[in-house]
Amino acid sequence: MGNLRTDRMHASNDLGLLLRHWRELRGTSQMGLALDAGISQRHLSFIESGRSVPSRHALTSIVQSLDVPLRERNAVFLAAGYAPAYSEAAWDAKEMQGIKRALDRMLRQHDPFPAIVMDRYWNVLTTNASSPRFFGSFIDMEARTGPRNMLHLFFDPEGVRPFLVNWKTVARSLIHRVNRELVGGVLDERSRTLLDELFAYPGVDPSWRLRGSVDSASNLPMIPMDFTKHGKTLRYFSMVTSVGAPQSVAAQELRIESMFPADEETEALHEECMFALDPPSAR
Repeated sequence: MGNLRTDRMHASNDLGLLLRHWRELRGTSQMGLALDAGISQRHLSFIESGRSVPSRHALTSIVQSLDVPLRERNAVFLAAGYAPAYSEAAWDAKEMQGIKRALDRMLRQHDPFPAIVMDRYWNVLTTNASSPRFFGSFIDMEARTGPRNMLHLFFDPEGVRPFLVNWKTVARSLIHRVNRELVGGVLDERSRTLLDELFAYPGVDPSWRLRGSVDSASNLPMIPMDFTKHGKTLRYFSMVTSVGAPQSVAAQELRIESMFPADEETEALHEECMFALDPPSAR
């Protein structure tokens, strides 16, 4: 009996630490969170101090008020002694088949331009037919061992970086995107490691870690990626799609990156240049 009591107290302390961490991360007071979650400040104080374990309903209200990402919500529920609330099945699991069919349709319909499905860390999960053809026209994609990561592809001097005319502008904008699109606005350990890996590449300015405006010489409402080879320049920009009202961890963390021509000239030259740039082994 004593061990059970000790285990429950330990779990309560873990829960309290987690909730206090998220409350401070969101910059809200105990009073503000209590009002949002529909519980008393006294009850919230007892939860954070480890003196009380909330009901599942109350805990759900708290994590919703704090906008805790679904993966991290599961950790909160486990700390309270409850089963996880959200599925952590893979993005292509049976229960995700409806979303996967929608993704497959989106990818097919975006041909002949590249479209890529990624996880929260920019690892490639699947692509349309045009994506490997496009990037493979610049480098040997088969030589890059998995998992394939789009950020490394753009930052690595042996990736597509040498073919980007405006690489510094694109790279800096990607760093800002990583920070802006963090799930739940949280820089977790894997995201921090990913950023450290990117800043380890030569020519990456440490000042890009600072959040601020991204310099661009263009008056366009987006930052184009200017690819060049054999004297031809093609300009693209990307749009990102996510799953609305996700109810599983995988669904919340999916990102669909679709590349579009930034001007009429690129649209007209796109397929011609892909064939022209194909290495002999890819033809």
